[in-house]
Amino acid sequence: MKVTGDWLTRPETQAVCRALTDAGYRALFVGGCVRNALLDQPVADVDLSTDALPETVSDLAEKAGLKPVPTGIAHGTITVVSGGIPHEVTTFRHDVETFGRHARVTFAKTVEDDAARRDFTMNALYATPEGKVVDPLGGLADLEARRVRFVGEPAERIAEDYLRILRFFRFHAWYGDPDRGLDAEGLAACAGGAAGLDALSKERIGHEMRRLLAAPDPAPSVAAMAQAGILGRILPGADPQVLPVLVHLEGDIPADWIRRLASIGGEDPAEHLRLSRAETERLGRIRDAALTEAAPAVIGYRLGAGDGADALLLRAAFLGQDLLPSWRDEIARGAAARFPVKAADLMPTLAGPALGARLSELESRWIGSDFRLSRSELLR
Repeated sequence: MKVTGDWLTRPETQAVCRALTDAGYRALFVGGCVRNALLDQPVADVDLSTDALPETVSDLAEKAGLKPVPTGIAHGTITVVSGGIPHEVTTFRHDVETFGRHARVTFAKTVEDDAARRDFTMNALYATPEGKVVDPLGGLADLEARRVRFVGEPAERIAEDYLRILRFFRFHAWYGDPDRGLDAEGLAACAGGAAGLDALSKERIGHEMRRLLAAPDPAPSVAAMAQAGILGRILPGADPQVLPVLVHLEGDIPADWIRRLASIGGEDPAEHLRLSRAETERLGRIRDAALTEAAPAVIGYRLGAGDGADALLLRAAFLGQDLLPSWRDEIARGAAARFPVKAADLMPTLAGPALGARLSELESRWIGSDFRLSRSELLR
């Protein structure tokens, strides 16, 4: 089997491969670029593995007129920049001891050894510079079956880095068969290792949750997280029951992780997931509006077209109801409405708190008229 794509054949990438292979070393694409190419999905980052030591990779890159950057030399990684495109080149390695994200490594000579220390079998797929797939662990069968399976013993892989628990659910949401349950052995190991999540930084947990909730349909994975005791551990009080309803209502609307986070709730997501101030404000704005009985046009006026649509979708999901056919038009109509009275229209007769109160009163009357009252009618 072969992989194809512009990412593979572009001259800048092939130049990196030749710098290694012309000197007698192996150059193998690995991980996400191979996986996504086989799934006919976009390829972003291009990573390579090699039997050349990091110092050798740097020397060969320089001799080929490329720019080596020691971005992860402690773990055997050199970023080789070719034509402005970064390529992470990592020496085959064993993980001798692991400490979360940190590991003491020794370098290996075979691709089989390198594959054995990776997280999932679908990420232990390699390809030659010509695109021929190299599959040392049978990951191709798992990928074709859309089965997310840990390499080797799941509990051992998890103990090496407990973030792999969350990655297990994220990868199923993005690459797993939606009609197949999660791998039972992997799920049991995640449940058994849940306490290890307490040692992870909230930033790393939040980063994984953002990526999980942005998947086309994260609902089965999030439900499995809840059943395994994972969801409540990282976000106490979160409830996944509304999420599948929301995903169904979204239809062709692009996924939005904050909208979906609003559907599962939880205690202080800003703290537990390290949300930014802007993310926290948007989350609260959407959820608060969803819990009101305001008309769609009013929500559009208050929140704008984007957040207004999110709030209305969320409200429908909470209520378990379909949206009216005109809901998008109503949101847009409200978002386009402009309150016709300005503060200057009431000055200098009114000032300070009295001015603010009068403006608020007039705006409420205007909204109550379905945005129909004119400036002169309001001021009369």
